[in-house]
Amino acid sequence: MADKHLSTQFDSELNSLSSRVMEMGGLVESQIRQATYAIGEFNADVARQVIDTEDRVNQMEVEIDRELSSVIARRQPTARDLRLLMAISKTTANLERVGDEARRIARMVLSIVERGGAVRTLPASELRVAADLASAQLRKVLDAFARLDTAAAVAIMKGDHLLDKEFDGFVRKLITYMMEDPRTISSSLDLLFVAKAIERIGDHATNIAEFIIYVVKGADVRHSSMEHIESTVK
Repeated sequence: MADKHLSTQFDSELNSLSSRVMEMGGLVESQIRQATYAIGEFNADVARQVIDTEDRVNQMEVEIDRELSSVIARRQPTARDLRLLMAISKTTANLERVGDEARRIARMVLSIVERGGAVRTLPASELRVAADLASAQLRKVLDAFARLDTAAAVAIMKGDHLLDKEFDGFVRKLITYMMEDPRTISSSLDLLFVAKAIERIGDHATNIAEFIIYVVKGADVRHSSMEHIESTVK
């Protein structure tokens, strides 16, 4: 009876931690949406809101890590429970880095707005397609993490190539703009950094998808081929 009581308490603590991760993920998703709007509209006020949110994201990471340490010290978990706690720690770290990328986008927006001029002739609005893809990837992987859905995790990892394709196409277009009008070089480089930040958001979503497989299957699939990953999940 006592063991069951302790088990119930432990389950409650795990659920609480998972809920905190989802809360942090929601906050980061909001940052991405705001950053996407800011770059599409060259809105400095929204860009500043993204930057201001970063402190809260960082604080949430610290709080979750503190709670994780407490649970591990008190419960000394093993097997899947330990893998879940490790995955939560790594997921919060990746979410914090996604927040960093959103802040980086916001700072580039402020730089572009302050410079003005040639930026209006650049295809900045096209970045919204990639940003929406990245945001969708993050939303899907958080949902998959909540359900520990390995099939969804694999689908997310497969979808990362779409973001890579958008990034490559945008870079080629920026190079064309810079060659045709050297006055756009400075602003084009700002947009290039924005595009790279968006691509990294997709990479972090892929990392989280890998952690889902680690929790469920006990297998580390980082740097593995898609064929190996799919055979692991089956």
